[in-house]
Amino acid sequence: MSTPKRSLESATLAGDELISTPIGDIELRHSYFDDDTSQRLFDEMDYQRACQAYIWGHPIVSMTSWRLRQGNAYGVKGATDFVVLNSLREKRGVVTANLTTPYILHFASLKEGPLLVEYPGGMTAGGFIDLWQRPVADTGLTGPDGGKGGTYVVVGPDGDPKAYEKPGTFVFQSATNVILFGLRILDPDHAFYAQFKSSLKMGRHGTSPTTCRFIEHGDVEWSATAPRGLEYWQVLSEAIRDEPVRAVDKAWMAMLLPLGIEKGKPFQPDARQKSILLKGAAMGELMARNLQVNPRFAEPYWQNTHWYKSFDFTIPQETETRVELDERTTWFYEAVTSSEGMVNPVVGKGQVYMTTKRDATGTLLRADKTYKLNVPKDVPVGQFWSLTLYSENTRRAYDNGGTEIRSVSLDSKMKDLKYNADGSVNLFIGAKAPAGFESNFMKTVGEDGWFVYFRLYAPLQAFFDKTFSLADFEMID
Repeated sequence: MSTPKRSLESATLAGDELISTPIGDIELRHSYFDDDTSQRLFDEMDYQRACQAYIWGHPIVSMTSWRLRQGNAYGVKGATDFVVLNSLREKRGVVTANLTTPYILHFASLKEGPLLVEYPGGMTAGGFIDLWQRPVADTGLTGPDGGKGGTYVVVGPDGDPKAYEKPGTFVFQSATNVILFGLRILDPDHAFYAQFKSSLKMGRHGTSPTTCRFIEHGDVEWSATAPRGLEYWQVLSEAIRDEPVRAVDKAWMAMLLPLGIEKGKPFQPDARQKSILLKGAAMGELMARNLQVNPRFAEPYWQNTHWYKSFDFTIPQETETRVELDERTTWFYEAVTSSEGMVNPVVGKGQVYMTTKRDATGTLLRADKTYKLNVPKDVPVGQFWSLTLYSENTRRAYDNGGTEIRSVSLDSKMKDLKYNADGSVNLFIGAKAPAGFESNFMKTVGEDGWFVYFRLYAPLQAFFDKTFSLADFEMID
């Protein structure tokens, strides 16, 4: 008598049975399967876990990769070293970097005690961010100092913030030992920048804060894009080793265990684990990119367009009932960092990030075609707007051979943009600049797919009530 063959969904899991599954036929004899089948099931279970663990771990892997690679590229050694990124080559290292203002960046460890910062007043936007890319506190215009400056103390996950509270001091606690302290100078006066650098002081709480070293004009080509392959898991293992396990992440620790990643132990996967990790990272990235391009949890911000407002998750990245896993993956695969001013902008404060990957027909953007974007007159911003071009593969500023920032970023501060008679401006992205519009053009090359961020700095009411909107890109060639 032949063994009955059933589909997976109709299997009884009893007696003798042959079950058709995505990983081949599973044969039961007296309700059991043999050792080879058992191993196939373990391999599939671990592969599925690796795919999802890639998605879960991306925020902390991306942040840790940034810290390690930036430190190596710019020779960071001291506890008060800041890296200043200004040129296109420098900024092209950061995932979806803003190209309109300098970045001033420092990764600090709180293992040896709380961080004390004497923060100068003025037009700046910045803050402290933990390794899960959750804002600990904003500084500057959107921070509690409101642009007036003040004293900040950041306590590590094992510290007691109440022990450091006193009038005139802003005290915050990070859930991770390593934090990013980053900021941008918004005041265009170069004298303000020099004054800010001389006034910013930092040190351990209980010691006298000192002025900082600013590593500038390196013009180094580097990359903070999260690594692929086994390096991805190596970085994740190191982050897990150095950081506390949050209660919300304990189930993921269980899933990583059979893959050779365990807190307190070195990353030494065997041949089987390596094979599964390599496949899991590759499939996990495909899944993450699909979420980034097609965010199924969100709707376009403006009706009848393909423009999405970035940030469809909360600052904690979780609600009362769930972790906002897909939402945060969409952003942190494509970009880095979050802040109060980015997640929850209000009228006249913060920043808005609009993005699209499709043209007016709904077709995905191509590098071998040329597109037009009409930006209406009077974009509702208290400061300025910008349109920046990024590579879909690296998610960093697009490398089209240009050496100047304007080759991949156009903004309303530029005096040579060519405007239309009605005050609107047509911007062009693609393989060839339309004649007479070279100043309004950003070039794409080869098959390097692209997307944009349209940023509104200090967005005004017309953005929030949607009386202002952007049309989609139109293919013109």
